[in-house]
Amino acid sequence: MKRIRRIVKPGSLFLAILMITVFTPYQTALAKIISTETVIGAGRAHEARMYVNSVLAREDVMASLISQGIDMTEAKARVDNLTDSEIISLADQIETAPAGGGAIGIIVGAAVVIIIVLVVTDILGFTDVFTFIKK
Repeated sequence: MKRIRRIVKPGSLFLAILMITVFTPYQTALAKIISTETVIGAGRAHEARMYVNSVLAREDVMASLISQGIDMTEAKARVDNLTDSEIISLADQIETAPAGGGAIGIIVGAAVVIIIVLVVTDILGFTDVFTFIKK
């Protein structure tokens, strides 16, 4: 019996190591090509996050938020928790939002649209609003 164990021992050790390596769960690595837009988007998200944080650090913005009852540490924590697409959208809204804008821009835009419509209808002969336009 001892002789059989001595002969089988190296083989059983080899089989035990083989079973451990074969049946041990492992994670496969997935490598794929990333697009240029993904890399640029990551950089843009970082820039947008820095921009929003710099806006929050301004004195007038802080005073406005505090006057509305918003805690600055909570506001900064919420900005830090935004996803990349949300922070980019927020930065774009900050850049394009009118600063204290009123209805003047809307009124001027509506007036321009109305004038263009009247000129086109005068040219087509549907109306006769402007006398200097020949049909």
